[in-house]
Amino acid sequence: MPTEFIASHCICCQSARLEKSPAVLMPFIAKRTFGHEPLEIPAEWGMRNLKTGMAYTLCNSLQCMDCGVLFLDYRFTDAQMQRLYKGYLDKDYIAERDHYEPGFATDIAPYIHGRHTYVAAVEAWLSTRVPPRPRILDWGGGSGINTPLIASSSLAHVYDISGNELVAPAQRVDPDGMHGQGYDLVLCRHVLEHVPFPFDLVTRMLPALDDHTLLYIEVPHEPLVNQNPDSRELAPMKRVWHEHINFFGITAMLRLIERAGLEVIDRHVLPIDLEYRKEEVIGFLARKPSKP
Repeated sequence: MPTEFIASHCICCQSARLEKSPAVLMPFIAKRTFGHEPLEIPAEWGMRNLKTGMAYTLCNSLQCMDCGVLFLDYRFTDAQMQRLYKGYLDKDYIAERDHYEPGFATDIAPYIHGRHTYVAAVEAWLSTRVPPRPRILDWGGGSGINTPLIASSSLAHVYDISGNELVAPAQRVDPDGMHGQGYDLVLCRHVLEHVPFPFDLVTRMLPALDDHTLLYIEVPHEPLVNQNPDSRELAPMKRVWHEHINFFGITAMLRLIERAGLEVIDRHVLPIDLEYRKEEVIGFLARKPSKP
């Protein structure tokens, strides 16, 4: 199926059974992706068919009636994704976002450079499944500061489009350099909720997986999904969209991973406390199917 700028099929299971509801794209995202600014329509314009007030970039919330995934109808292009995530959380990014969302810089400052405490729980869950000195690839791992098991790794590769500086011992790698590396563990944490075509991204990672390689995918268990399990009436509840453009439940993730030709061997739901908010993440451990 060709990629679509405006989605008409499910991003996880390809179903065409989608429910939609009007929503608004947050101004910071609209600015970075489309170059759109909020616009005030004043009374002095004398518009006959437009009401006065603020105009924002419109979009739709879509929910798949089969697997339940909730997502933004816009599917950003590669160029738009590059603009959106260039210098992610660096000084210029924070300043621009704070312009559109006053208070963002103050809220995020204590958390952008440190290692999240809950990563230790992820490490404990993964450590019994990989060698003591694993060879690791973190796809979308930012600077590597939150890469699980990086301290004990014998190789730590990070692929990320932000261009941010890496922390030791992480080494930058591009997709062409991933082949034949013998990774024990490939990580994809807090990436799929950001990308326009999550299934395509998972399939892009497949060449990095050997028969023994484990793939760990982790996504937020968004409160709207978590608090309304199995609901197919989420679209009208999602009125604004920000950088998380996909809200996954367990069923949707299982469909996506299995559709990519992988078998899920375990999963967990992990509560996390980021001090400024409490959340949950859902993690899936998968691999290539065992050969008969």
